[in-house]
Amino acid sequence: MSNRSGILATAALLLAAGPVSGQETGMPMFWAPYRAFDRHELGAAISFPDPGTAFEGFYGFGSGRLDIGLRGGFFSPGSEADTQILVGVHARHRVITHSDDFPVDGAAVLGVGAQLVEDNSGLLLPGGLTLGRSFQLEDSEVSIVPYIQPTVFLAFNDGTEVLFAFGLGADFRLSRVLDARISVGLGDVNGVSIGAVWVR
Repeated sequence: MSNRSGILATAALLLAAGPVSGQETGMPMFWAPYRAFDRHELGAAISFPDPGTAFEGFYGFGSGRLDIGLRGGFFSPGSEADTQILVGVHARHRVITHSDDFPVDGAAVLGVGAQLVEDNSGLLLPGGLTLGRSFQLEDSEVSIVPYIQPTVFLAFNDGTEVLFAFGLGADFRLSRVLDARISVGLGDVNGVSIGAVWVR
């Protein structure tokens, strides 16, 4: 698929994604344009949205250009608000490969998730395009994937709301089996997320 065709396909996916809020569970955790694993990954993350704190575990698997991620955890908004249970799933599909004309790789990311709490649960449907490139540090096993991910969300909770977030992130391959990840959300989904991931 050409880069131009990939961008057009991604735009169509975003338009079809409909309503959302944050990544699939509403936390400021975004995704690089390609997966770090060959077979699967297992990780945990702590997020600091504004306000509150969230703890999540996640598992990813896939093959070829497509991979699937499952997430679950809980979010404490602070103050006297009830703790929410978080569940979500996302699919990431590579649609752009870097070239002399376009220097970054890209993937479409679509998800569905929920924030579950008594009498006030919400459904989230995010769709985004993540763009970045992998860099290997000289004479080292360490590689870095900086990326950006603009994301549109449809949020269903006492009505429908359209939200937008701009994710900035970096994945650090520290060894053959360990990744560290950090991302920052700006806009309607803001805050910081830090994760550690075991990859195979």
